[in-house]
Amino acid sequence: MMKQMTLKGSFSLCGKGLHTGLSLTVTFNPAPENTGYKIQRIDLEGMPTIDAVAENVVDTQRGTVLGKGDVRVSTVEHGLAALYALGIDNCLIQVNGPEFPILDGSAAMYIDKINEVGIEELIAPKDWYVIRKKIEVKDEESGSCITILPDDEFSLTAMCSFNSKFINSQFATLDKVEDFSKEIAPARTFVFVRDIEPLLKASLIKGGDLDNAIVIYEKQISQEQLDKLADMLHVEHRDATELGYIQHKPLVWENECTRHKLLDIIGDMALIGKPIKGRIIATRPGHTINNKFARQMRRDIRKHEIQAPIYNPNEEPIMDINRIRELLPHRYPMQLVDKVIYLGATSIVGVKNITSNEPFFQGHFPQEPVMPGVLQIEAMAQCGGLLVLNTVDEPERWSTYFMKIDDVKFRQKVVPGDTLLFKVDLLAPVRHGVSSMKGYGFVGERVVVEATFTAQIVKNK
Repeated sequence: MMKQMTLKGSFSLCGKGLHTGLSLTVTFNPAPENTGYKIQRIDLEGMPTIDAVAENVVDTQRGTVLGKGDVRVSTVEHGLAALYALGIDNCLIQVNGPEFPILDGSAAMYIDKINEVGIEELIAPKDWYVIRKKIEVKDEESGSCITILPDDEFSLTAMCSFNSKFINSQFATLDKVEDFSKEIAPARTFVFVRDIEPLLKASLIKGGDLDNAIVIYEKQISQEQLDKLADMLHVEHRDATELGYIQHKPLVWENECTRHKLLDIIGDMALIGKPIKGRIIATRPGHTINNKFARQMRRDIRKHEIQAPIYNPNEEPIMDINRIRELLPHRYPMQLVDKVIYLGATSIVGVKNITSNEPFFQGHFPQEPVMPGVLQIEAMAQCGGLLVLNTVDEPERWSTYFMKIDDVKFRQKVVPGDTLLFKVDLLAPVRHGVSSMKGYGFVGERVVVEATFTAQIVKNK
């Protein structure tokens, strides 16, 4: 089972802000498990902290801006994309101004620094959100659309149409997130000359220059207009008749602009709050549609906060009924686990098929058969017993006795025809033969029962 990750140490990057032009320093620090991403304005009184989640996005005009009350932090997407792509789940980011420095307009410097300080594994398991069905968000006005489909890994495809003869239509794909550092991180932000003056009038891109952005000059304007823009950006004048890309560093790829769009998508998906297993297909993406999609994903996650295990009845079980009988003392009618389909160091998934022939249905509402809640807990406890026995040598010689059961909740009836899946996790390592566990029971994708319990294992055979 993959564990949550954080940085092994802190690192800082300095540079000017794209929109403010201020000299800024951003510092990335290790954080404990289940912290997520938090951004702290250390230049303000009280050093307020903003949770980096989609609901806290307050502006998407030219980048992603997070806000809480009067506190704002912008241009966060490149740094967050680097964290997300490298599998870092928890990080406290401190910045001494209202935005992250733009650096070279890409995520490459963040990647280099993360690799330099290293990544550390934490104890808590990584909390994946697995996409089980198609989710789509559209913007009819702009024609933007983001779709996510089930996939075993996290992957993306971005398709862009820029209405320009220089970059009319492009696409970029990241099939393996491990390729992000090489294939996506160096892609720089870009701007069209036609957009520069309105952005400057809106008090944006004060720190923009040819070292941190690709400038696309694709529709001729007068020499006077171009010279005026050059002066506003503090860059050299150029011939107004020469159309094309303007930057100090040549394009890394022909589709660098769309690769940067893909980078921005990953940075905005980091605001979902959980790593995702699914394939994103983005048409004409931008920060606005990205944020709408991230918010939709967070709503979907809240509906399915505890995800049911994936059950494929065609796969061979980890333990069949015969192996379970060797480990547990229970026999008919009290053996309530039919098979185990997953067994890890700290987690187990067991299956109980509910049939109309169960003996308890004869007396438990025979006209409306419902599985007794106490037997649901017993079945869950048997799964927990198998998990704990997996931690000792010669498990056949040990017995499991449950000492305490807490926080029991029954959420839905379990009836004949249901397939009941139990997922049980150790809450802490087994010490002195005592373990605490959290268990959930699912029918389909819905949680039907949950409980926390403590057990003791004894070598008595």
